[in-house]
Amino acid sequence: MLLVAICMFAAAAMAGIFLATAILTQRKTPLPVALVHGLAGASGLACLALFVLSEDEPGSPGVSLLILTTNALLGFYLFSHHLRKKPWPKPLVLVHGLAAVTGFSLLLVTFFGR
Repeated sequence: MLLVAICMFAAAAMAGIFLATAILTQRKTPLPVALVHGLAGASGLACLALFVLSEDEPGSPGVSLLILTTNALLGFYLFSHHLRKKPWPKPLVLVHGLAAVTGFSLLLVTFFGR
């Protein structure tokens, strides 16, 4: 289950890099890419939550789940800007990306450390 979560987060990261690049260079962000990004991230969160709930001690995956869940809330806020056709708050886009890298990196360290 942890490997599935990692794969889903990797897919979300690829779409996220595309979106962040488009936002930071002031190009149009395609809605389908934003939807894939969100769905892959949500699927990764669900798989990670199932993994954490099946463990006796959540440890690092639990911390990663907390970081990524909080980051998903920020992602919903950013997506609302997309839907309302408002300008993207670029500092928040950067925070969203950095938080995702942090949570995903912690997950990878846990996976490869097993």
